[in-house]
Amino acid sequence: TVAAALAGSALAGLKEGAKAPDFTAPAFLAGQPFTYKLADALKKGPVVVYFFPAAHTQGCNIEAHLFSEAIDQFKAAHATVIGVTAGNVDQLADFSKETEHCGGKFPVAADPGAKIAKQYDSVLAQKPDWSDRTSYVVAQNGDIVKVYSNLNPNEHVNETLAAVLRQRESRFG
Repeated sequence: TVAAALAGSALAGLKEGAKAPDFTAPAFLAGQPFTYKLADALKKGPVVVYFFPAAHTQGCNIEAHLFSEAIDQFKAAHATVIGVTAGNVDQLADFSKETEHCGGKFPVAADPGAKIAKQYDSVLAQKPDWSDRTSYVVAQNGDIVKVYSNLNPNEHVNETLAAVLRQRESRFG
């Protein structure tokens, strides 16, 4: 049932306070390929690492669009966003530039075989080669300060942005 799937999803993910596993992955920003390195992103500030099941699927389209609409708020808080997926990785270049999805506003990284998702304990139970819909806020020191896991894409932006803002307030009072 959907309720059982959502309940199972809520238990996924690393815990707050854990160190975020470092990763390097092939990624796209506005259709352009590059190599994404979490360690490099953390030098600039906190990072929202959000895992999503697959590009060009209904919930993932909604979630990417919501993040693209809010990207200026994340930037104002000196945070960056990276979407990571193991599903439909061959479609990420287009997904990263299409206005109805990422709109070229933040990068998406390919995670073939869900290797990164496994490190983050964010694997979709129903499809173990795909990532679950789990979002992490990683503080600049590499600590996970927020974990939000829910197959419904609608609150991931609100949950992670609130955590980024709390993190910023605690650092700058």
